[in-house]
Amino acid sequence: MKKTSLIGGIKENFPSGLVVFLVALPLCLGIALASGAPPLSGIIAGIVGGLVVGSISNSNISVSGPAAGLTAIVLTAITDLGAFELFLCAGIIAGLLQLILGFIRAGSISNYFPNNVIEGMLAAIGIIIILKQIPHALGFDKDYEGHESIFDNGLNFGYFTELFGAIQPGAIIITLISVAILITWDKVPALKRIKMLPGALVAVVTGIILNQIFKMTGSSLEIQTQHLVSLPVPQSFDDFKNLVTMPDFNGFTNPKVLIAGATIAIVASIETLLCIEASDRLDVQRRITDTNLELKAQGIGNLISSFIGGLPMTSVVVRSSANANSGATSKLSTIIHGILLLICVLSIPVVLNLIPLATLAAVLIMVGYKLAKPATFKHFWHLGKFQFIPFIATVVAVVATDLLKGVGIGLAISVFYILQGNMKRAYYLSREKLDDADEIKMKLAEEVSFLNKAAIKKTLKNIQPNSKVIIDARETSYIATDVLEMIQDFANIRAKEEDITVELLGFKTSYRDYERDEESHILVTHKRAM
Repeated sequence: MKKTSLIGGIKENFPSGLVVFLVALPLCLGIALASGAPPLSGIIAGIVGGLVVGSISNSNISVSGPAAGLTAIVLTAITDLGAFELFLCAGIIAGLLQLILGFIRAGSISNYFPNNVIEGMLAAIGIIIILKQIPHALGFDKDYEGHESIFDNGLNFGYFTELFGAIQPGAIIITLISVAILITWDKVPALKRIKMLPGALVAVVTGIILNQIFKMTGSSLEIQTQHLVSLPVPQSFDDFKNLVTMPDFNGFTNPKVLIAGATIAIVASIETLLCIEASDRLDVQRRITDTNLELKAQGIGNLISSFIGGLPMTSVVVRSSANANSGATSKLSTIIHGILLLICVLSIPVVLNLIPLATLAAVLIMVGYKLAKPATFKHFWHLGKFQFIPFIATVVAVVATDLLKGVGIGLAISVFYILQGNMKRAYYLSREKLDDADEIKMKLAEEVSFLNKAAIKKTLKNIQPNSKVIIDARETSYIATDVLEMIQDFANIRAKEEDITVELLGFKTSYRDYERDEESHILVTHKRAM
């Protein structure tokens, strides 16, 4: 494989790193606010996720940072503990546990997530992103002030009344222009080639300029401060020092801290593994991430983040998908996004605070559309119900509940269909209809478990008197004891009573250790009465 120089890598990955930075900035702030934590704690987690986790992990697409899936856990823990400084100890514990999980190679669990569930999770996250950004796109941001959203207390239809009653024309104009820029940048080849000038950056700069024009002309379209990005602006060295919150190490003796740390470790690890599987599918080169190394990287990242006042983090699909869709080729893009977050906090928070949330909403809406585009639904529909139903169930469940519950429901339905499929594939019949068959040949599968008992029992029950049945187990390596006994009872009891000729081929004397057992061909013939 041809090696790429560092400069070449920067040229290829700086645009995607810039896009991820623009996507991550509002997410880091929003998740911190939703978690009841200081706003800068989300930015710190984003910086550590980019610089530390990005450097250690071998994932080329995945981007780590504070995750929306952890907000409920973090908010509850901070509320119960009464202090953010105590909560930081829980983050340290979570990091240590993730390191242990990485060393005991627990990352292999990700191999058991079916593709339809992963794709369903991605589509659901795309839908959630779009739904969450619609208020910002319309200039309605009261959900950050404690008002109920569409997701609170079930499906809140009153939210729509409040939403459409507070539409701000200026935000809508900026959103529509930003979306138009993003679509045009993807569709026009000449513009798409300007990789160092991504569409998202053009949209953000255009949003700032438009709002400044509205402001200078005294237009009613001006977007007010509460609808702009809000970062703390340090004025002195002491202000910089006060931005960082240190953990209160007395928390390690608090049982609530230990429980919170263990909970975060489990949830963050599962979400990370899910997102890594999704990220590998988004990688056009289909490179495979070492999930055990990823758990170690996340553990180290959470340790450092918690020590310097940051939120716990996971690998995040939103940022990872934005990274992939922007053309990232290596993890250098993730590191660049972390560097940009650090620079913005230290040097240009005033400029960043001019960005309208509406233009960032446009960027996220386009990310959400690419995750949940209709072509994906159509693809799984054409694959049949065994693929489509678990896929759509995951989509609905993730949107209606949360990431872990939704994926759990999708996995359960997927397993149900797998078991159902195995039950149907326990054997192959040479004749589809048993009623008119003079000779029935049943060829057993390579493995026949207790799950196949009901299907085989039903077939044997439907065999008519005076028939001939051949049950072929020559290619079968394992038969469950209860299935074997059922076949023996059929051949030795019912077949005699109903004049059924039964021929058993390839059955072994024992299946407890079938590799060492000699195969015995049993021929049982019950001649029909003349």
